[in-house]
Amino acid sequence: MKEILEELERRRAQAHLGGGQKRIDAQHKKGKLTARERIELLLDDGTFEEWDMFVEHRCTDFGMAGQKIPGDGVVTGYGMINGRLVFVFSQDFTVFGGALSEAHAEKICKVMDQAMKVGAPVIGLNDSGGARIQEGVASLGGYAEVFQRNVMASGVIPQISLIMGPCAGGAVYSPAMTDFIFMVKDSSYMFVTGPEVVKTVTHEDVTAEELGGASTHTTKSGVADLAFDNDVEALMMLRRLFNYLPLSNREKPPVRLGNDGRGDPAERAELSLDTLVPDNPNKPYDMKELILKVVDDGDFFELQPDYAKNIVIGFARMEGQSVGIVANQPLVLAGCLDIKSSIKAARFVRFCDAFNIPVITFVDVPGFMPGTSQEYGGIIKHGAKLLYAYAECTVPKVTVITRKAYGGAYDVMASKHLRGDVNLAWPRAEIAVMGAKGAVEIIFREDKNDPDKLAAREAEYKARFANPFVAGARGYIDDVILPSETRKRICRSLVMLREKKLENPWRKHGNIPL
Repeated sequence: MKEILEELERRRAQAHLGGGQKRIDAQHKKGKLTARERIELLLDDGTFEEWDMFVEHRCTDFGMAGQKIPGDGVVTGYGMINGRLVFVFSQDFTVFGGALSEAHAEKICKVMDQAMKVGAPVIGLNDSGGARIQEGVASLGGYAEVFQRNVMASGVIPQISLIMGPCAGGAVYSPAMTDFIFMVKDSSYMFVTGPEVVKTVTHEDVTAEELGGASTHTTKSGVADLAFDNDVEALMMLRRLFNYLPLSNREKPPVRLGNDGRGDPAERAELSLDTLVPDNPNKPYDMKELILKVVDDGDFFELQPDYAKNIVIGFARMEGQSVGIVANQPLVLAGCLDIKSSIKAARFVRFCDAFNIPVITFVDVPGFMPGTSQEYGGIIKHGAKLLYAYAECTVPKVTVITRKAYGGAYDVMASKHLRGDVNLAWPRAEIAVMGAKGAVEIIFREDKNDPDKLAAREAEYKARFANPFVAGARGYIDDVILPSETRKRICRSLVMLREKKLENPWRKHGNIPL
């Protein structure tokens, strides 16, 4: 028995060493943690249960028969984050550069299958050179098996990807289908074709960082949600995100009150909000100030903060309950909806709907962005994505119009017509087809050369339409509230909506305008 136990310990030690101490040191020298160190930081102490530690590849070509390392470049298993179950796989760059083989893919698929069975999220820590070339099509088949599971798990269990090294070629499509992507600055990158191929085909000189680094994907492409300075910060923030999410679509998100067990009072008034919106309707203000003052303890987990800044998305809590926040940002492009912001918000709304997270929408939108670049880029279809997402959404929806809600953008931003449950407005909200000046210049074209007449007409239009009471008279707005009461009214609405039940007609799936 002693010999068997010693053999077990020897094999475990060999698996834990991965590609060897020299490669572990090289990983550390780059400022990166090893696959196992990342799992230790991500999960609660002592909770990780590893699977398939002794799995090896089955390739015999190109001298691979003599290069077998237990675990085959990925560490898989399950554990806890703040006492809640999660499945995880962490690619090991010290073993064949983390390249994916058939056996490597089978390990990932096994934990994904189990996560689906028990209803728990999957977190992937990606650090891989891509497909293992020596295995040819078997490696590509392994990727496709993972992709298929990503699709089947979508909307069933949360899937989170953390890119902590290279992620190239076919490898990028698995993270792309997950719900959230985090990256690490200066040490992670994602691209379908690398700089060398780009140079050969398009003659562009570009570095890996410029082509697919964390900055590129959080500011230009919108592929990644957040980027962090190092592995440790990324893993800690991933733990924080996890606290907002349910384990699966079969349960409601967790309720977490403050350390005192009581939490931020629902009735808390925020008097400074009464003066947040400037007197000048064309002067911007920071919508994030409203969000921070309304949510529990001023704690807002923003996603994609550096991409499509004219709309703000993220998670927060109201009376301890997880909520998704969507808000126009008047500081950027006057809060107009454009292609990028529509896609950003639509995907977030659909995630919240899939996982039973109520959506709170703060509206200050003068309309859709005009111009040839938007029209040629397909703003009609892309704007329809946000419309589709809100209309399809069946979770509790609470909307607060703070200032402008003009034209089709009023409809799109969780209006009563798209099954908004509670629609509130601040006293100076303007709900109209367009701004008074533009409307008057169209309606009273004949007076265009008489500025005094136009000014009088503009004042008349403002008095008639530039307020929330016309919409209120039709029941499109449930109440006009004081800004300082916003938190209280949202909290009360969410309590009322806690047992909301609404089902869409049966269908295989809708045909969202992609």
